[in-house]
This record gives sequence, structure tokens and C-alpha cells, in this order.
Amino acid sequence: MPARTGQQYIEGLRARPREVWLRGERVDDVTAHPTFAGPMRQLAKLYDMQHDPETRETLTYASPTTGDPVGVAFMPAVDHAGLVRRREGYRLWAEATFGLMGRSADFMNITLLAFAEGREVFARGGARFADNMVAYYEFVRENDLFLTHAIISPQTDRSKPSADQTEEFLHLGLVRETDDGIVVRGARMLATLGPLADEALIYNIPGLHARDSKHALVFAVPIDAPGLRQICREPYASGESNPFDHPLASNFEEMDTLLVFDDVLVPWDRVFVHNDVARANALFPDTNLRNYTAHQTSVRALAKMRLAVGLAIAVARAVKADGFLHVQEMLGECLNYVELVESCIIRSEYDFETTADGAVRPLYEPLQTVRTMMPRWYPRVIEVLQKIAAGGLMMAPTAADFASPIAEDVEKYYQGADGMPARERIALFKLAWDLAGDSFGGRQLQYERYYAGDPVRSTALNYLSYDTSECEASVRRALALTDPPS
Repeated sequence: MPARTGQQYIEGLRARPREVWLRGERVDDVTAHPTFAGPMRQLAKLYDMQHDPETRETLTYASPTTGDPVGVAFMPAVDHAGLVRRREGYRLWAEATFGLMGRSADFMNITLLAFAEGREVFARGGARFADNMVAYYEFVRENDLFLTHAIISPQTDRSKPSADQTEEFLHLGLVRETDDGIVVRGARMLATLGPLADEALIYNIPGLHARDSKHALVFAVPIDAPGLRQICREPYASGESNPFDHPLASNFEEMDTLLVFDDVLVPWDRVFVHNDVARANALFPDTNLRNYTAHQTSVRALAKMRLAVGLAIAVARAVKADGFLHVQEMLGECLNYVELVESCIIRSEYDFETTADGAVRPLYEPLQTVRTMMPRWYPRVIEVLQKIAAGGLMMAPTAADFASPIAEDVEKYYQGADGMPARERIALFKLAWDLAGDSFGGRQLQYERYYAGDPVRSTALNYLSYDTSECEASVRRALALTDPPS
């Protein structure tokens, strides 16, 4: 089938009831629950963009099997132009969500492309596992499914490997094998947008212990698989707030869930790694997964940085704080970060890598730079926004006040510089509070700190994996200056 419309996406959710728990109650229909209404609408808009005459050529390409338009994130690239084309698709969706939906469908779509192009890693366990992965990539591509993923075990006792936890299946693991497939039990986190997904892809981050073989699993299941349930964190937006008061949270609240597998059967054709610690640990580095996903996440990060920096500038101008030198210096610093992110993206495409099959992927090092620096740059931009907005960030009244007996006071005392109307100034500061002060913004901040893993470990990996030969050669040339003249 061709790329889905937004309505087809919503109908697909409605047709597949899933077990979702929110605030101690089971949600019978996620499409009818106010907590999920805003993000569901935004995701549907992304699917509709695949059919919009102005954006469909950028967001889709012709399926190699059917000729139908399918999502551009599934598209293999064979040259620099192909990478740019994928980036433009990421950009349209990232700008539509202001970079606030870190797990829009293109993230998992490009993950599957990385796995399909890295099928040799799966083949190490037997050709059937590589065949399974390629078939699954094609299945998701042709049906335009929306995936979530869960790759982290519950944070119970982080000093022990999964095999040494207090309970055998506290962390997700293999219970038994059957003729039909494998049976798994335990939990994984955190499935972002899990309640609104069609399927869940389960894999491991590197670091499994040698004793963790039963936990070394990579597989996919429909989100409505029997025995699979989701436990939602507390929502940061109820879906019942006035969008004027919470414009970002009302639309872009990405629910995160704990996936609990209660003896879930995974058919053999959905199993990609099976009781193989070495292969599970090799998945990230040997498929070069980060080259693919970091391209998408860096484009998304650029959109998010532009929103945050733009807000800092708009708030400063609204009260004429941008006339002060120290404010100008902070804003200039933030604009540097925007340029650095974009430069890393473009360099990764220009100096691409070529795969064994002749495809190309973005260069790892500049994208890894974005991944390791965003945990520093984005919090700094938010700090600047908080400093510039100061007390005004906390003092905005609500939409209801404009229709109350104190409306005249609100109009008078909340106006901005140069006659900016109170409603306009309040809306701006509300937007800033949603991003930099409220719980929704707090989640966005924490997300940027840890979405790519431990920033300390990731940055240390830059040193451990970086090709330092040019730096070393420079030192040797400089040391040669110390030699006595001949």
C-alpha cells in the first residue's frame, strides 16, 4: 500500500486495541483519550504531509517493489544527493513539530534501513535472521507503520547485569522456544509514543554481560500482541488545557511507557537476534546504526535549537532587553550553536562513507559531535532563555483572565515594549514557559541530555574511537622544530 494518510493512521490505531495503563486505569481507546489527542493529531498531520502536493515529493520516493510512494527515510542513498534528499525529508517533519517529537516515524524508519543495509551482522547467527530483518524492513516500509522501540532495561540495580537481578525475568528475557517462535517475559523502557505506535522493535544497547545470553534478543511485535502491556508515566499535558496556556505541551507531549511482556509469543520470522550476546553488543557499531539515526536526530535537533534560540531572541526584543551588551553576547553564543549543528550535518553528508554494498551513509564523527554536544548546548540555550525572561517567565496570566472583570488590568500591565499588545506578549511568554519552565519543558531538557545515552560515556567514546592520526602528525611536525639545525 502507498504511504498512509493521517486518517488511515488513526483508523489503524482504532482497529488494534492495545493494553495501555494511565494513572492506574486502562485506556480502552487511545484515539478517544484526551491525553493522546494532541500528539495523535500532530502525527496524523505528518502522514498527511506525505500526500500534500507541496511536500509529497520530498517526503516520499517510489517503492522498489510496488512503485507506490513510501517514506523517504526508508530510501537507500547511493550518493551525496541521496543523503541530502533524506535530510530534506527529515527537515520537513522536524520543522512541523519544532523538533519536539524526538520519535517521529522517520527515526525508526531509518533504523530499519540501517539494519537492512547491515544485514551481515544478523547473518552471523544464521541466514534466516538476516532474511527476517530485510523482510521486516520491507514490511514496515510498504505498510507505512509507526514503530516505537525499547532498548533499556528497568533501572532496578544498575550495578548488576541483567542475569544477576533479584528476579530472573525482571529484565526482559527468553522464557522458552516453541515451534512457533520464542516466548519472552520481563520489562523494557522507555517506549516513546508507545500508546500511539503500531509495532515495537526491541533491541539492546551495547554492554550486555557474557552471562546475559537469555536477555540478548532483537525482535519485533505488534503493539497489540497478547500479553504486552504499557504503563505510562505521569503525563505532562492532560489534553484538557487551553492551548493558549500550554501551546507546546497541548500538541507535542510524547508519552513514554514501560513495556511489560507477560509471556509474549514472538513468531520466528520476527526474531532477528536470539541468545547471542556478541551479536547483540555488535548491533550498534557493526551496522553503523548511529550514522543513520544521528543524521535524523541532528536535523531534528537543529529545528529544536532554532525554536529555543528564536524564543530567546523574541523574548529579549519584546521587552527591549536585547539592547544590553550581556544579553547580546548570550544570544550570539546561542546562534553559534545553531550554526555548529547545521555545519556538522552538512559535513557528514559531504564526507560520506560508502558501504560494502555500494550504498552511502553520513560520516559518523560530525554527527557524533552533535550527539555529544547537544546535552551541553541545548541546556545552555534554555538557561539563556530563562535568564532573559527572568521573572516574567513565571508571571503570565491565563487565557481566562482576558474574559474576566480584570481584563482591563491584564491589557494594561502585561503589554510589551513599543506598544506590543498584552495578549501577544503573554502568548510569547507562555510559549517560553512551556519550553523552559513547565514539566513539558523539563522532559524536553532531560531528553536532550540522555536520548543518545550517557553523555559522559558518549563523549569519552569520541576519544577512544576517533582517528587522531592527523593530530598526532601535527605534533610530530612541531616536535621536529626542536631538532638541531643540520
